[in-house]
Amino acid sequence: MPVLEDLLFQLELGLPQVVLGLVNGAFYALLSLGLAVIFGMLNVINFAHGAQFMMGAFVAWILMAWAGIGYWPALVLSPLIVGAFGVLLEKTLISRLYKLDHLYGLLLTFGLALIIEGLFRNQFGSSGLPYAPPEALGGPPVDLGFMFLPKYRLWVVAAALVMSLATWLVIEKTRLGAYLRAATENAALVQAFGVNVPRMVTLTYAAGVALAAFAGVLAAPIYSVNPQMGSSLIITVFAVVVIGGMGSILGSVLTGFGLGLVEGLTKVFYPEASSTVIFVIMAIVLLARPAGLFGRA
Repeated sequence: MPVLEDLLFQLELGLPQVVLGLVNGAFYALLSLGLAVIFGMLNVINFAHGAQFMMGAFVAWILMAWAGIGYWPALVLSPLIVGAFGVLLEKTLISRLYKLDHLYGLLLTFGLALIIEGLFRNQFGSSGLPYAPPEALGGPPVDLGFMFLPKYRLWVVAAALVMSLATWLVIEKTRLGAYLRAATENAALVQAFGVNVPRMVTLTYAAGVALAAFAGVLAAPIYSVNPQMGSSLIITVFAVVVIGGMGSILGSVLTGFGLGLVEGLTKVFYPEASSTVIFVIMAIVLLARPAGLFGRA
């Protein structure tokens, strides 16, 4: 059948786009995971998440350019440094909003995002700074049969999968995760059992921010390190979170990778819609299931 043969041929030619969509999905999953952790545990819509993603990339670049610290140490140090910045934000600003409407948190974090981005743009400009991948992940690309894929992009997908799985296991299968989930339902009761709920909440926000910074370090060798790299991604990531379900850890991970693949397939069959397909899916999901695919009403 000519139509079927043409479809299969087009799909074969588009397989590279599908694989690249999986790489984009890795970033969607990591960023939406951090957002889901913060919203699910703190009930705060963290619009500064894109700026914290950008900070992760910039801290890695600063560690390399000013201190000579390579990629692998930066992959650990950068999330810790940006996470410590998250602790400062939570203690001084975010903690004042827990009993207020979600709109206050959104406006505050949106303003913080603008301030952080403006400070970095004033200091480093807007042109973008190069960040080379580590030597161990350089060299010849991997032959997948239908395309040659750089080793670094394979590493990004693997690292995102491992980090997502580890986060899900901590929240769903450990005592700490049980305390976190219980604190969202009844903080006073959990505190009565001797758990320091304010400290746990602070560390939860810091962990969500650190996930964004970790994604930023992964992104640094792929995208140029620039102050707009987070703002250009955060709207799409919020759409991913809404589709998966606000606060759903598993939903964020599965939806992030799944929508990355959908975006890649759309570039193959209907490229004009590749930049809007995620928002079309979001509209359909909200009409059919307002709580998201994996969320609770």
